[in-house]
Amino acid sequence: MLNERSFSTAPDCGDCPIRHRAVCARCENDELEKLEQIKYYRKFEAGQSIIWAGDRMDFVGSVVSGIATLSQAMEDGRTQMVGLLLPSDFVGRPGRNVAAYDVVATTDVVMCCFRRAPFEDMMQRTPHIAQRLLEMTLDELDAAREWMLVLGRKTAREKIASLLSIIARRDATLNKRGPETGAVVFDLPLTREAMADYLGLTLETVSRQISALRKDGVIALEGKRHVTVPDMSRLMEEAGDDADGGLLV
Repeated sequence: MLNERSFSTAPDCGDCPIRHRAVCARCENDELEKLEQIKYYRKFEAGQSIIWAGDRMDFVGSVVSGIATLSQAMEDGRTQMVGLLLPSDFVGRPGRNVAAYDVVATTDVVMCCFRRAPFEDMMQRTPHIAQRLLEMTLDELDAAREWMLVLGRKTAREKIASLLSIIARRDATLNKRGPETGAVVFDLPLTREAMADYLGLTLETVSRQISALRKDGVIALEGKRHVTVPDMSRLMEEAGDDADGGLLV
């Protein structure tokens, strides 16, 4: 069930770092005031569960900061990571009161949550919210289809480059700068073990391919997590994507 630890130092809507990408991105001031009445913030520490598959979901919401994983378990206990939740991604599905996946915080996560029933009511009365949620859902569908290509057809090197490009481009978008303008710098939110799980690779393969990308100048590393991409177009080429495409922005 939902972790009950609250977050008291939440950002004001006007200062929210995901305001331009979140489900409320198109809302007018009066609509934001209505959302304010049904929202609350939660903080989850790295490794904590946000929701377990099969649990009742009394909330929906957006990731404000941090990264979480979506995983699905099989009857024999095997699990598969099926998605990442990055800042501005939406958690929960209006109209469904049971969680379909395990959601676990990979890093410290802050979520802006809305009580599900009032949010569903607002969707009916607020076209801006319904329209934005539809856009986000279609973007997620496109990303899922592209990810099928990554897992099914791309080489190990292309898989690593694809994942790095997703994170780099999202970081650039959240910080309102084009990924094509100079170097993109970000902290990799996943361990190499988690990357291996997500990409269907071995830990040794992930480490080897990251080292190869670094050696070839596609990325620069400071420690294991601090990544600099000197040229996004070069990284996109390594991922097998053109500059106009890509998996997720």
